[in-house]
Amino acid sequence: MTADPETTLRADARRNRDQILAAAKSIFAVSGPEVPMEEIARAAGVGVGTLYRRFPDRDALVRAVAMDNFERVLVDARVIAAEETSSWHALERLLRQSVELQLSVQLAMVSHRALVILKNDPEVRRLRDDILAVLDGFVEGAQAEGKLREDVGAGDIAILFATLLRQARAKTPEVAEMAARRCVGIMIDGLSARPGSPLPGRPITSQDLDPD
Repeated sequence: MTADPETTLRADARRNRDQILAAAKSIFAVSGPEVPMEEIARAAGVGVGTLYRRFPDRDALVRAVAMDNFERVLVDARVIAAEETSSWHALERLLRQSVELQLSVQLAMVSHRALVILKNDPEVRRLRDDILAVLDGFVEGAQAEGKLREDVGAGDIAILFATLLRQARAKTPEVAEMAARRCVGIMIDGLSARPGSPLPGRPITSQDLDPD
């Protein structure tokens, strides 16, 4: 019995779309969404024409990547919240699980191009706010446990992560990822509650972050 041609075509289209999204996510996380579309097509193993049939312009691809990635981060954060009995361990696990989170911060806070594309999208805003709400819970819980320093907020952590990504440039994606993971480790050490230099001002909360 042969497969229905239309079913095969749909499966091929879905596979191509998944390959393009996976390639774009990997490249965007390291280099941002301004990468040439031809480079994304090459990494996905598809022709440029196939890429444009699935995503007619860069804006459509950026939005699709953002939606897919934010949804995955939100699911992961909620799974972590359900599995971890310690808020500090949950926060540390979320930050170290940095591949998906790194791309989310790239799209939500670092890339000007992505900000322009996504700032008025209500679904993206909803997902962003849901992720920040989970992060707020981790921060408050970790501080109640005495594990996270009292003079930081979720906004501090988000901005620190975004600043780290702005500086993380390397010759290869592998080195960039390793550098990001090392910086996250240093960041987590700096966030832990222990004697250290007091921070100026007040904690920056998720409400202080500019949604645009």
